[in-house]
Amino acid sequence: PQMVQDRAEVLWQPSPAQVAESNLERFRIRARVSTGRDLSGHHQLHDWSVNRRDEFWGQLAEFAGVDFSTPPARIKGPDQMPGTEWFKGARLNLAQNLLSRRDEKIAIIYRDESGQQRSLSYRQLELDVAAAAAAMRRRGIGPGDRVAGYMTNSPETVIAALAAISIGAVWTACSPDFGSDGAVARLGQVRPRLVFASDCYSYGGRQFDCRGAAAALAGIDSVDEVIQVPYQPESDSSGGDGDWQGFLAEGAGAAPMYAQLPFDHPCYILYSSGTTGAPKGIVHGAGGTLLQHRKEHLLHCDLRASDVVFYGTTCSWMMWHWLVSALAEGSTLVLYEGSFGHPDMWAMWELAADLGVTVFGTSAAFIEACRSRGVAPRRRYGLGGVRAVLSTGSPLSPDGFRWVYENVGSDLLMGSISGGTDIISCFVLSNPTRPVRAGEIQGPGLGMDVAAVAAQGRAGGGPRGGLVCPRPVTALTVGWWVCPDGSRYRAAYFDHFDGVWRHGDFIQFGSDGSCVIYGRSDATLNPQGVRIGTAEIYRPLEEIEWIDEAIAAAYVDGGVERIGLFLVCRTEPDDDWRARVRNAIVDAASPRHAPSLIRRVSGIPVTRNGKKAELTVRDVLAGRRPGNVAALANPECLADFEQIAREIANA
Repeated sequence: PQMVQDRAEVLWQPSPAQVAESNLERFRIRARVSTGRDLSGHHQLHDWSVNRRDEFWGQLAEFAGVDFSTPPARIKGPDQMPGTEWFKGARLNLAQNLLSRRDEKIAIIYRDESGQQRSLSYRQLELDVAAAAAAMRRRGIGPGDRVAGYMTNSPETVIAALAAISIGAVWTACSPDFGSDGAVARLGQVRPRLVFASDCYSYGGRQFDCRGAAAALAGIDSVDEVIQVPYQPESDSSGGDGDWQGFLAEGAGAAPMYAQLPFDHPCYILYSSGTTGAPKGIVHGAGGTLLQHRKEHLLHCDLRASDVVFYGTTCSWMMWHWLVSALAEGSTLVLYEGSFGHPDMWAMWELAADLGVTVFGTSAAFIEACRSRGVAPRRRYGLGGVRAVLSTGSPLSPDGFRWVYENVGSDLLMGSISGGTDIISCFVLSNPTRPVRAGEIQGPGLGMDVAAVAAQGRAGGGPRGGLVCPRPVTALTVGWWVCPDGSRYRAAYFDHFDGVWRHGDFIQFGSDGSCVIYGRSDATLNPQGVRIGTAEIYRPLEEIEWIDEAIAAAYVDGGVERIGLFLVCRTEPDDDWRARVRNAIVDAASPRHAPSLIRRVSGIPVTRNGKKAELTVRDVLAGRRPGNVAALANPECLADFEQIAREIANA
């Protein structure tokens, strides 16, 4: 692949001491000595990790101290996509690997937006997991059964999930903000036997009752029981049947027990966004999830037992599962329940200062919102302990990178990371041994063979195109739940390039492995036959002070595809605002990037993970019924786009 563009400025360069002390450098030296390979630098290390995948994943498992009750007879079988067999004959338990620490160190700190806070030690966490697992076994729950959560981002959710996977059951969850219909559409399809449901949740200073949704989940014919989990545990004094305290009491004093299962035994079912149809149940295996997360935490994020790790997420998002896996490092997790912008955009930075967060994870949208609102956290709070800021969910702009170094800390790893629910991890992400440049992701993960290909190209060609993975990795989804023959699963990922994983991001790589993501390839704009990533439209708008949010989508007018741009304005713009927007885009990109239609709207539709629903807008503009509207956090804003669609049709 060719270089990205003219290289952006370096914002951070690790010192020689920081490189030498990193887990990644220790791993490189260990692997070089152990294998005798030429691993003299990171490029050689990455080449080895994709060309000698059996050696790499075996070395990683040893370095991370993965606990196999039965070691593998072979690391990797013959290449095939999908279906490569990894760690043949190995037996392990994901929960056991995450709970290897059993002392009084704090494992979880929980805080909600009202300021309520509590914590849980590693010792107490394992005791509670053992109690919950024993109560599940009393109900006949065993390997392969599904256990579901309709839960807030609380310690109880972590306990229930770890208890389920400790006995070989499969954990699946969605957060209470989905409502009854969204929860049943997701959880109902996998036919859970046991459901844990929060009684309420708070968001933006308001409290929402969840008991109606819990009743709807109880109506799923596979569900034997719904366990109610109080939002404030001290309010639950009954300890009776059907509630959390009573449930834990059933298994109190039970010894920890961990079912030893095959490497690919299912542990999690996650769901696609549902914006292009019914949400799909995406199944992940325990071994692949564990190894991929350990690799990313240890090597790419340089995570240590001394770290306090926060990620702004809910239990619906893959980043929740990624965060929970940091227990394997012995780190302290910070769980936050509520709005990340309540009462203002300073709140999460105050949380980080109060709790001594060292690794701060969030979305690109949150960083851009802080930047646009003039938030400058290090002027107000002591954030000297923050040594890494991680961002995902959408591409982070160069100015977003700069904002972090100017307003959070000048000596930290700014890690823009990108992967997806499909792999419960990342394809491209941070690297603590390489410089950080504004707007660029540092490179592909170890073991991840990635390339950019044109729409009709072959794997390995082209400087800009769709992100593909030509060779197997351990973390590829095991399959889709409602797809017994695997045909829809194969068609979604592997048929387009005949056995090569097509991920769906529109990306450009540099010769050093760095990359820039321009948005989703399925939302790529194509005016006059030129493929344009939506991020290329958004970036120039960040300099226009009165623009709060923007979304771009294709529409057809007179048989020609055109670009529509829709803006939420912070203040009333001047009379020539459209010309200013168009000129900013042309100056920063090209005349081909200029929108044909620019309109103001009251809101931008986003998924519940904060991603812009560009395909939904495209469908509405085309007069098509959008996919599962229940997947949107704010479906009411579609009314503006429906009116615009009528105007286009009648023009």
